[in-house]
Amino acid sequence: EVQLVESGGGLVQPGDSLRLSCAASGFAFGKYGMTWVRAAPGKEPEWVAASGINHNWYAKSVIGRITISRDDAKNMLFLQMNNLKPEDTGIYYCTRWGDYDLDHWGQGTQVTVST
Repeated sequence: EVQLVESGGGLVQPGDSLRLSCAASGFAFGKYGMTWVRAAPGKEPEWVAASGINHNWYAKSVIGRITISRDDAKNMLFLQMNNLKPEDTGIYYCTRWGDYDLDHWGQGTQVTVST
């Protein structure tokens, strides 16, 4: 059974940093692309970053502030977020990049950026 478990969210102030983690199990992690998607209140889910086999991609709104990384030996995906802004607030989901879509999602971790 595929499982994705996120952690690391919290309440922070603008300008702070957070590191999100996703523990994956139940599949050959190193053979799949992985992504982070966030869902802000009242908005459609927004793709934030993706980790392919040899390349990473980022949404324009987070370039320069957010870094996606992975440890295939430990089946872990990470999202380092720096200089956080209130608009970064949302639930962050770790997802598996399947053949046709994001076919598995974790339960999410809440990130709130507020004064």
